[in-house]
Amino acid sequence: MRLDRVLSNSGYGSRSEVRQMVRSGRVSVAGITARDPGQILSQQEMAAILLDSETLVIRLHRHVMLNKPAGLITAMEDPHLPTIADLIPAAWKSSGVTPVGRLDRDATGLLLLTNDGTLNHRLASPRWGVWKTYRLTYSGTPLGDTERGLFAAGLILPDGQHCRSAILTLLQDNMADLAIHEGKFHQVKNMIQGVGRKVITLHRMTFGPLKLDETLNPGSSRELTQAEADALYKVVQLEQT
Repeated sequence: MRLDRVLSNSGYGSRSEVRQMVRSGRVSVAGITARDPGQILSQQEMAAILLDSETLVIRLHRHVMLNKPAGLITAMEDPHLPTIADLIPAAWKSSGVTPVGRLDRDATGLLLLTNDGTLNHRLASPRWGVWKTYRLTYSGTPLGDTERGLFAAGLILPDGQHCRSAILTLLQDNMADLAIHEGKFHQVKNMIQGVGRKVITLHRMTFGPLKLDETLNPGSSRELTQAEADALYKVVQLEQT
């Protein structure tokens, strides 16, 4: 992997910032001052990088859990609307983390970000069928066993789209949990609308093996633990590098 990418992925600055560090002679690899930001490093050399004579902690991949609040676009930049990027610490943004899938602007809850492109793609791809669970409130008459059966069988939306089997758990006071393993545009809202109700609030609680950390306030984030990251890679049959 390139030296500048190793440094930026590890959170030591943006790609342009770490290139300047290297060109100014602040970085050494295996005891030799590095001058080329594009220098290709072996695994052994990655463990022997110094910045200003200090040994660095190298992390090629970062994975972040965010408790998304309502009102923000699931993107790292948008020309008109506020995004989740304002909630992500600079070091993590420098590492190149991007959201896995999306949550609607008015939706809240668990949002995963990673700078592992292969992991991102597999977690978001319908092919891998990663389950996600949402708690929702809705307007209209209470959902019942009829709707639960329709969802389990694979709901057909009014526009003809066929949804995969989903698990609807009925709760009190026009509240329900819905587990799906695909990610069509506005899918949960469209499924609820497809049975004659309307989603009022939508909150993601789980993403694959991950559960939203209850200690994270809305807008707060943290890096995944090693066990959490291992579980994500396992669910999409990837080896960590």
